[in-house]
Amino acid sequence: MPVLTTRFAGPSPTLAASSASSASPTPSAVLREPVTSHLAAEFLTVPVDTVDRCVADVCACAEHLGIEATAEIVERVAREHLLALVNSAPPPRGPR
Repeated sequence: MPVLTTRFAGPSPTLAASSASSASPTPSAVLREPVTSHLAAEFLTVPVDTVDRCVADVCACAEHLGIEATAEIVERVAREHLLALVNSAPPPRGPR
């Protein structure tokens, strides 16, 4: 398997300069807020931090793959991940 990178020296100077110069939130941050709040209202048993992390992960994956991350796509994929999380939890123990 070919090696994609041999070392990581941090963000590129161009990326660091562009992110430092802009005070406005990134498009993924603007996209994440409504999706996180909508999914948090749907998955009441999952902590909001976990929902936010799931949405952030989906945004990062879409960006990495070069896919345009729309609210609908991010919400759909994050919902599937959250459903898997909820459905994989062990059942609550009852009294013996």
